[in-house]
Formats: sequence, structure tokens, C-alpha cells
Amino acid sequence: MNIIIISCHSLPSSTSSVTIKLSGWGGSPVEQKLLKQVLKDFEAKHPTIKVKYEVISDQYMDVIKTRLIGEAAPDVFYLDALEAPFLMSQNVLEPLDTYIQPEFDLADFEDNLLNSFKYQNHIYGFPKDYSTLGLFYNKKAFSNAGLNSHPTTWDELRRYSQKLTGKLNQYGFGESPELARQVYKIIAYGGKIVDKNGYAAFASEAGLQGLNLVIDQYQKDRTSALKSDVGASSGSDMFGQGKVSMVIEGNWAIPYLQETFPQIDFATAEVPKINNKKGTMVYTVAYVMNKQTKHKKAAWELISYLTGKQGMEKWTGTGFALPTRKSVAEKLGYDKDPLRAALVAGVDYATPLQVGKYPAAIVNNFDNQFISALLGEQPLNQAMLKAQNNANQQIKMME
Repeated sequence: MNIIIISCHSLPSSTSSVTIKLSGWGGSPVEQKLLKQVLKDFEAKHPTIKVKYEVISDQYMDVIKTRLIGEAAPDVFYLDALEAPFLMSQNVLEPLDTYIQPEFDLADFEDNLLNSFKYQNHIYGFPKDYSTLGLFYNKKAFSNAGLNSHPTTWDELRRYSQKLTGKLNQYGFGESPELARQVYKIIAYGGKIVDKNGYAAFASEAGLQGLNLVIDQYQKDRTSALKSDVGASSGSDMFGQGKVSMVIEGNWAIPYLQETFPQIDFATAEVPKINNKKGTMVYTVAYVMNKQTKHKKAAWELISYLTGKQGMEKWTGTGFALPTRKSVAEKLGYDKDPLRAALVAGVDYATPLQVGKYPAAIVNNFDNQFISALLGEQPLNQAMLKAQNNANQQIKMME
């Protein structure tokens, strides 16, 4: 993940111009080029504000936190929803409520996304784009297996996987075992990731019920594969290489597959229901303002342009990211786009990836132990209890 930071430094007093620094993480070359063009458009419309764009290509959050402590952070920077609860609680971000003008049209943002950057009745960031998860399936593989529609429930997905395994593709389904991809399965049975005090709570009986779907398909059915099983670098790569017939991926997979594997004829659908409930994940990143910036007005001008209707339309117009404003999504027609409509539909019921103020403890312990259980090294309940206890010990030390 890369972070973009914007910092502001005054130019000599003979001019009223200011330079603000924007920091973020790198992303793809296409993304970098597009952001630079949007920033150029901003500068053309705001001749007294210059933007110095910085890419932090490694250990983004560690760099940002260190700079915030040392009062050397950028004026504006990317903040992932996963990391937002901690920073919002530390009095290092500028609340943006007082800057909002009616023409900014706050109600235009998807609630599910904006709420990820609210803390104690203040808004600390505006989401620049998002992706949900959707089901990607290989149309030729489905046709070869006599399947003429996509699965709408998880039971159907497992049955489809059995029919698809060993046919055109090696496996029916490509699994990504990280917590970031498993939360909605835990929630489907009434489980939760953290309790009201921010402690790990995913090892409940309800949580295990959702995770067992993954274990059973991988160990008993043997119709799913991990990227390491098939020599792939990601779920999208597994699918593109033709190693699996179905994967659950985000919007980022669409341009990647079209550019890297143009021969693959694929379609998308909403994530199949689990326990008769719709569910998916949503990932989003906001622009936030450093509370210490000396150029708050200029920093706000940048944030309001980048997350305003005009800036967002430029940013999301190529389809590599989905707009967080309903009006922009409607104007660009993504709700009717054959490949993106399923992803857009999921935003209303998706679960944002947020797991309390200490996400690293939760995520790292879950990921380490769940993969161990998936590979058959220990029973699932033992693995999840170990992960939960380890996470909570670490959280207590950090509080």
C-alpha cells in the first residue's frame, strides 16, 4: 500500500502562493499518471496553490505515524479505513466538519463509506474511491461444465466448484484466506471480529461456522486452491492464468485481467449469499488533513477538489476505481456496467474493513493461524482461539 502526503510551505512573502504536500502510496503506473493529471487540473484552477506530490512506497503507515509525532507529516495524505480508527482517536487529524460548504453536497457520499471516517461526531476524511468484492467467473469454463448461470448461494458455489474442478481449469474456486476477505463470512452467522471494547472476538462459535465453509471446501471437497498451490501471485492472477474457474475479487481485477489476460472471457456477479444473507467487503481510502498543517485553507481546497464531483469524475472516469459519490457513479454509469454493476450493488450492504484501533494485532494473528488451520496443521477452533488470545494480549500491551 502506498500513501500520498500533501504538505504546505509558504513561498516568499512577495507572493501569496503556498505549496502543500500530498502523500500517498504508489499504486499502479496508470493510477500515478492519472493522479498527477488531476493535481495538474487542480493547480490550473487554483493558481495560488502548488501541490508537491510524494509517494511513500514502503511501510506507509509507519512513516506517517513517525512524521506525525515529529510534526513533519504532509499537509494532506491517504488514510485507509483499516487504519483510520487509531489515527482519528489520537488528535492528529483536522476535523473537516467546519470546512464543509453546502455546494460540497455531503449527502452525495455513500453512507457506508463516509461512516468509516467519522469519530465522536466529527468527520476526519472524505473517501476518494472504493471497491467491494464480487464473484468473477470464467464463462468458457461454465459453458464446458454445463452451467448456464452463476451461483447465488455459497452452497451453490461449492456445488459449482465440484463440477468445475479438473475440467477446463485445475480448480473450481480460488481462495484468499486473509482476514480482509473473510469478515463477511464470520458476520453471516452472527459472529464479529472485535467486541465493543476493541478486543478480538472472532473465535466464537458463530464466527467459526463461517470460517468452516473455507476449511471444508479446501480440505474435504478439494475444489479450492490458494495462490501458492498453483504458482500465482494473487487471486486475480490465479483466475487469469486459468488455474481456477471462480474467484472473489475487487474492482482492481477488472483492468488487470483485461490488460494482462485479454483472452479470458469472464463475467461478474454479487458474492453468493451465506446463511441466506447478502454480504461482501468494502475497502476505501480517504484524504485527511494533518492537524499541524499551517495551510489549512489550501489543504481543504485540495481535499474538496479531489473528493468533489468534478475531481472525482476525473479520478474515477477510467474505471480503475469506483466513485464514492452517488451522483458521479450515476453519471459514469457504473451501476449499469456489465462488469462493475455487481460491485456497485454491494456497497449498500458491504462490511467496511475496520477492526478497531489496533488492526495489526488482529489481522496478523488471524492470518497466521487461519492459514495454519486451512493447511491442516491444527484444528480451526484451536487456531482461532490462539489467534484471538495472542491478539488481545498484544492490544492490552498497546493500550
